[in-house]
Amino acid sequence: MRIVAGSRKGHGIDAPKGVVTRPTGDRVREAAFSLIGPVEDATVLDLFAGSGAMGLEALSRGAARCVFVERDRRACRVIEANLAKLRLTGGVVVNRGVVSVLREERARGRRHDLVLADPPYEEWGSHEADLAELIPAVLEDDGVAVIETSAKVEPELPLDLVTSRRYGSARITVFSR
Repeated sequence: MRIVAGSRKGHGIDAPKGVVTRPTGDRVREAAFSLIGPVEDATVLDLFAGSGAMGLEALSRGAARCVFVERDRRACRVIEANLAKLRLTGGVVVNRGVVSVLREERARGRRHDLVLADPPYEEWGSHEADLAELIPAVLEDDGVAVIETSAKVEPELPLDLVTSRRYGSARITVFSR
């Protein structure tokens, strides 16, 4: 896996060993960011971060800050190593569950320009209601949310649907306020 664009274009990204994560591939990542548009100076929340590929891509493309939320400790160590290897600043890794972090962000009034969510495909159903409630609460007024799911799933959030596209076994759905 490699960074697709920006200041670290072409640099490799490490992923956790084993089946703990399912990193977003280069092609899907490139497609997602072409749908999102520019992210310069954005604050980003990368939920179910896994390898951190999406958030790392955002930082490479000029995002000011990215909070990587991942419950697996090994994956968090890989994200931290990727940040160091790529010499990307503005990245913070949070080793906790997504729902608890979203609730805390909402309670503290923290909002983000871009929210990226890539839950394990088989867990979408167990997270859908919480994400539908909490993502809009932490999204800036002109913010964008990008959800990656199995191609079979069509996620719904109480936001404006911008587009939903299939890429092989993946679906990228973009919402805005």
